[in-house]
Amino acid sequence: MKKILLPLLLLAAWTSKAQINNNIDLCKSVNEIARMERLGHQRLGNNTLETLAGGNIDVKYYRCEWEVNPAVYYISGKVTVYFLMNSASNSISFDLMNSMTVDSAKQHGTLLTKIHTSNVLQLTLTGSLAANTLDSVSIYYKGPPANTGFGSFEQTSHAGVPVIWTLSEPYGSRDWWPCKNGLDDKADSIDIIITNPVLYRAAANGIMQTETLVAGGTKRQTWWKHRYPIATYLMCFSVTNFSVFNNSVQLGAVNMPMQTHCYPENLVSFQNGTQNVLNALQLFHNVYGDYPFIKEKYGHVQFGWGGGMEHQTSTFVVSIDEGLIVHELAHQWFGDKITCGSWEDIWLNEGFATYLTDYYMETKYPANLIPIRKNEVDYITSSTGGSVWVDDTSSVGRIFDGRLSYNKGSHLLYMLRWKLGDSIFLKGMQQYQKDPKLIYGFAKTDDLKRNLEQVSGQNLTSFFTVWFKGQGYPSYHVEWSQLGSDYVNIKMNQTTSHPSVSFFDMPVALVFKNATQQKTIVVDNKTNGETFIKNIGFIADTVLIDPNYWLITKNNTTLKVASTSSIQNDIRIYPNPVHDQFTVFIRNFSAATASISLYNSVGQRISITNINLVNGTQYLQLPAQNLAAGSYQVVIRGSDGFKYVKKLLKL
Repeated sequence: MKKILLPLLLLAAWTSKAQINNNIDLCKSVNEIARMERLGHQRLGNNTLETLAGGNIDVKYYRCEWEVNPAVYYISGKVTVYFLMNSASNSISFDLMNSMTVDSAKQHGTLLTKIHTSNVLQLTLTGSLAANTLDSVSIYYKGPPANTGFGSFEQTSHAGVPVIWTLSEPYGSRDWWPCKNGLDDKADSIDIIITNPVLYRAAANGIMQTETLVAGGTKRQTWWKHRYPIATYLMCFSVTNFSVFNNSVQLGAVNMPMQTHCYPENLVSFQNGTQNVLNALQLFHNVYGDYPFIKEKYGHVQFGWGGGMEHQTSTFVVSIDEGLIVHELAHQWFGDKITCGSWEDIWLNEGFATYLTDYYMETKYPANLIPIRKNEVDYITSSTGGSVWVDDTSSVGRIFDGRLSYNKGSHLLYMLRWKLGDSIFLKGMQQYQKDPKLIYGFAKTDDLKRNLEQVSGQNLTSFFTVWFKGQGYPSYHVEWSQLGSDYVNIKMNQTTSHPSVSFFDMPVALVFKNATQQKTIVVDNKTNGETFIKNIGFIADTVLIDPNYWLITKNNTTLKVASTSSIQNDIRIYPNPVHDQFTVFIRNFSAATASISLYNSVGQRISITNINLVNGTQYLQLPAQNLAAGSYQVVIRGSDGFKYVKKLLKL
């Protein structure tokens, strides 16, 4: 079955003032990313998002030979496509806008009959090809490209110097070259050969093989080779008077090149800022798995669009802003290597890139960890509804919703990390990156869920039901009381902000504190009204709910309550019969001190525990695992002469 699959893009409009040590509000930057993406997509209109190329071929390889002059809005070229037939046929088709003129198409040197209408180039082959047959065609074309993407093909200038650059997301590739434009197919490899006036230099995907002078020294020809699977929209080139400099980064045993093409007027800033991306490369490589294109390179290419685009191995950026370059780098793992497989699952691109950027910033600037998370949660909960799952894929605004696809998607990952623990969550992320069903291909949310479940042994269906597809968030109300000098009684209630979810089942961190002490305890809250008794080891006066902002939650409240019992010397001993331990809970006791004695069936005292009563209350858990099976008596004596006797059965 043919599938139209989602492209992955992280376009950013970061300013140089967004450095995290000066500005912890990353939400505004992420929101701007989403806004720019919505604007770009809306340029496409309502009926131009689907590929029209025939589904009877599986593209294996593109060799693209292009000639451009950055001073002229025009391209001429020859694109050779190697393909495998999915089904027997004597014709194939490619996406190409009608503004381009196709001079000819050939199969093994033989001219083919062609029809170029409705932005589709249909070729009649020299004969019918059987299924699973590998063959190739070459297409010769030229013209001024259409412009339906975020620019797709732009001819502009910088500091008075002309420049051409491409940005084909989501389906703009067909504006300027014949291809299979949909995202149900990745070519296994590509070659890009660019010819341009000698004054200029060209940048593209992969590793530069040669750079030679041609046409009597008046033109420069550059050959770039990339040998990893690549989605059509991630192929790119740019031509201008680039300054080029090289760095390297140690990734395990590999010393990988990092190459930058920038405008000469910005050379110093790019040189000064590149260390940040080298550091991020090492961090992500060590934490999330090998840099996906480690046999080749990572690169920056400066361009004139107001943000960035994560072209594979060759990210285009408007500036060297730290947040921008880290965000785009993150997509090399989550987007370029593994691309989300539907518009519904765009958070696998944008949520992951947002999360990895936050992770980098928290690692480098730990003092801003809490403010970063708080700002994100505040933005997510600024409205009461909305799911990470895109419930209306016909709406570009809904797909690229910064609050939901980006920030809530990012914080969904925070909650998974909290729920599973750092170690298990990280192993799950690493396994997801190594999943043979997904690597250098496409994924959906169920694929992430499957990997996390395999690693953790937990069933995450409920989590993804309420947090991925469900809308809104919980508001917690915690009632608590002190039980003696060490224990607290906790009652957990929650209300939800949207009727699609009646209850959010999550572990919740509670910090009990007084002026000199504090302790964090975690309650695994599964039902409304659930109660817990926990040993905190001191008398608390304050409780904080989720102070580290792991959860998406808002309007939380706490209430300290007194004992509701009106019975003087109210004593409860449970369970009975007892197994490993039993609890003694005393309320409204008339004496300030007491003793708890345990006697066997012949009247011998086995143990005695002396206690102080705090506001007439004490809560104790006493061991019973070493008691022999039989009948015992618990005797409680108050310092005022009060006596209480209870029979206890040990199994």
